[in-house]
Amino acid sequence: MGTTVFTVLLSVVFLAISPAIVAEDFSYDGRKKCSGCHKSQYKSWRQTGHAKALESLEAGAKAEAKEKAGLDPDQDYTADEKCVACHVTGYGQEGGYEIADPSKFLVGVGCESCHGPGKKYRRLHRKAADKYKKKGETMPRQALVDKGEEFEFIDRCNACHLNYQGSSWAGAKEPYTPFTPEVDTKYTFDFDKYVRNEKAMHQHFKLEGVFTGPPLPPFHQEFQDAAKPLGGE
Repeated sequence: MGTTVFTVLLSVVFLAISPAIVAEDFSYDGRKKCSGCHKSQYKSWRQTGHAKALESLEAGAKAEAKEKAGLDPDQDYTADEKCVACHVTGYGQEGGYEIADPSKFLVGVGCESCHGPGKKYRRLHRKAADKYKKKGETMPRQALVDKGEEFEFIDRCNACHLNYQGSSWAGAKEPYTPFTPEVDTKYTFDFDKYVRNEKAMHQHFKLEGVFTGPPLPPFHQEFQDAAKPLGGE
């Protein structure tokens, strides 16, 4: 399989979410709510493979890679429960994507696939931002964790990329991904490498400092040092 095909397939499932790693009392909100404030990030995300993740399951899409993995390239997998979770946001969870009633704001591997179901912490983001603008007061980042926001990310990646039989990841379980290192060694997943994949990740922009303290996301300082100013796309 060529490098281009691998990169595209990697990007469309990168950082997708598994129902097993989501707390039951947190609900998904959809990226429309996120993009209202995070316009620059959303604009950048729309150019990534994540945004087009579900399209890769359509009949005829990524035919060569599907054949190599033992899948029928002429079959439509967009309603296949064994496949769809790694190509949408929040499948099988409260407020998440539903095959029978799909929301366009949950199609693809979106904001909440990485950052966690956002209905509760989104409100806190807005409240904290208003307080920061009016009084210059910050809020502990731990408050976001308490409302369901994710800062580690790695298990959200592993839930799709390392979810195969014989995986070194302890959380692997059925349904397994057919895109394994045995199919192609390029499917060997390296979080440190692919979290920097510009074809999979949205661009990073300078944060205002509304939230402070631990936990910090992996590579936070590295990404902030290289981040663009908001509006400087």
